[in-house]
Amino acid sequence: MTIRVLVVEDEPIVAMLLEDYLIELGHCVVGPVSTVRGALEQVAEGQFDLAVLDVNLGGERSDTVAAALDEIGRPYIFATGYGRQGLGEQDTRIVLQKPYQIGQIADALARALGGD
Repeated sequence: MTIRVLVVEDEPIVAMLLEDYLIELGHCVVGPVSTVRGALEQVAEGQFDLAVLDVNLGGERSDTVAAALDEIGRPYIFATGYGRQGLGEQDTRIVLQKPYQIGQIADALARALGGD
């Protein structure tokens, strides 16, 4: 199944790598966007099925983007070099630990879309 993935990442090399992985997995890439404001604009447009959110975007956390995605019922994955500790131990959202490999992205996408 091809999905449209919104990429929210402020590091250009990481964004390009994620784009390459998503394309290799057969998905379409929306963005990437590198700011909370840009991400919120994309959420408002709604032209994607799922989002991958870097937790820290130029010093600003992407929590407001996650809240906007929750509001519209769109799944998302947090990506961070801090792992689950970057969100808090009690947080149950899907976390993709940087650096990641293509298989980890495929697994996280499947979990976010309700498959295992």
